[in-house]
Amino acid sequence: MQHNAMTGAEAMVRMLQAYGVKHIFGLCGDTTLPLYDAFARLDHDIEHLLTRDERHAAYMADGYARVTGRPGICEGPSGGGATYILPGVVEASESSIPILAITTDVATTSRGKYPLTELDQVALFRPLTKWNASLDQPDRLPAMVRTAFRAMTTGRPGAVHLALPFDTQKAPVDGDEIWADAAHQTFPAARAAPDPAAIEDMAGRLAGARSAVILCGGGPVIAGAFDALERVASAIEAPVATTVSGQGAIAETHPLSLGVVGSNGASPHTRAVVDQADVVLFVGCRAGSVTTERWRSPPRTATILHIDSDPMVVGANYEPTVGIVADARLALEALADALEARTPGAQGGAAKAAAAWAAKTAEFEALAASTETPIKPERVIKELMGVLDDDAIIVADPGTPCPYVSAHYRFGKPGRHFITNRAHGALGYALAAAMGAHVGRPDVKTVALMGDGSFNFACGEFETVMRAKMPITFVVFSNAVFGWIKAGQDSGFGKRYYNVDFGRTDHAAVAAAFGLKTWTVADPDDVGRALKAAVAHDGPTLVDIVSQPLHEAAAPVSEWIA
Repeated sequence: MQHNAMTGAEAMVRMLQAYGVKHIFGLCGDTTLPLYDAFARLDHDIEHLLTRDERHAAYMADGYARVTGRPGICEGPSGGGATYILPGVVEASESSIPILAITTDVATTSRGKYPLTELDQVALFRPLTKWNASLDQPDRLPAMVRTAFRAMTTGRPGAVHLALPFDTQKAPVDGDEIWADAAHQTFPAARAAPDPAAIEDMAGRLAGARSAVILCGGGPVIAGAFDALERVASAIEAPVATTVSGQGAIAETHPLSLGVVGSNGASPHTRAVVDQADVVLFVGCRAGSVTTERWRSPPRTATILHIDSDPMVVGANYEPTVGIVADARLALEALADALEARTPGAQGGAAKAAAAWAAKTAEFEALAASTETPIKPERVIKELMGVLDDDAIIVADPGTPCPYVSAHYRFGKPGRHFITNRAHGALGYALAAAMGAHVGRPDVKTVALMGDGSFNFACGEFETVMRAKMPITFVVFSNAVFGWIKAGQDSGFGKRYYNVDFGRTDHAAVAAAFGLKTWTVADPDDVGRALKAAVAHDGPTLVDIVSQPLHEAAAPVSEWIA
């Protein structure tokens, strides 16, 4: 792609165009005027979606990247814009999702003179991104954009940041420098292959196991390792458990799927299978506190095998007998080849998985059938499974939605059908991430689940939803409490409830004021009808469900059950 001389702002647009960027999420500001003017004047195929704050622009880029396999792009102005965009950048980076945050900045010639909105953006973003820089030298702008795309898509993917000073936007840039490395238009790029000797060692230990379990984090989903994972599991008939982020690594209706394990969304029945394993294979999983219930499950007596693209993850929490630093898909393909060349004995994984699901499902169905009020969250999940098809995308906030979806919603297809922010768990994520997911995959139904705490973090973006005519269905669990914290006070602090309750909002009325079609549901028998109508409607919809608070519910969170 050759161009004549251009400004830095024009060069930024052309570099994004060269990388095949089709969508940008962002918010205007004084320091962004040259960049916006370049977008307005130039002929390009990039759609800019104006958001109502920068935090949600980053969450949209995150959701977009998760469903497209392409980096998500967000932008905002200097000062407050740079600070507001941070939460989404942190969440994406820790979740191994590549987003590029571009924040414009005051002119380099104004630094130290106390200009409005001055702050050290590079210092601010340094500990929170995989890579970041300020484009102080206009002639280096194209190369630095290439570095940003290379950094966020290779190795363990992550978020990057570029500060774009005002004077750089107006300075000349050589158009001959405008080119992109096509390999970095998608992720993961430059996949690392495994050591064949380590694969043989790992295969031998899996084939010789009596009761192996495969435990997948988000890595196999990001890597698209679905077929390879199924081959490995089938070769040794081992049950496949996932973290919350790993849901979608295998269809949860597959005979070897064990479902979610860990303190958020698991059950004693699934944990028992992991605790009885003699060999545990972690794949693309950091074995953090939630997944392992604070490093108690799997037990230290199990032989640990670990595959991860990040060398810092393997061996960080469990001593691996065999550790492989490689892309999840390439490693699992090689492992499947090695196992299929052997004749391992069957390990009864399907029977173990079926028994765990049967026990868990029986408990769930009893609660989902309840006609008690306020409405039990189990009823909402049950009815959602009845109205959504296997291609739908569900985006869940922390609090009430996440553990219930993770524990009880059975995803019938492998792939990215569930999105939740498990790295830092900030409230107010689902509304915007669902918007990004819809932009990235507009042909399927997207549903966002949130508590009323999250609703009030994010409801300003309903204007964006209406302006962009996004047919997303939003579901609010309305219980007038920061439920996760109150449940913690209930179980661990003697029921001393302090500063967790707030006034009830008519969420349907608020959403209707923005223009959404809405329903309010207080009767369990009305949940299914309202959800069916909302999902079938051809525009944005919201269902406000008066629901049971977590501290009174049978929430699938192990520390509360204990």
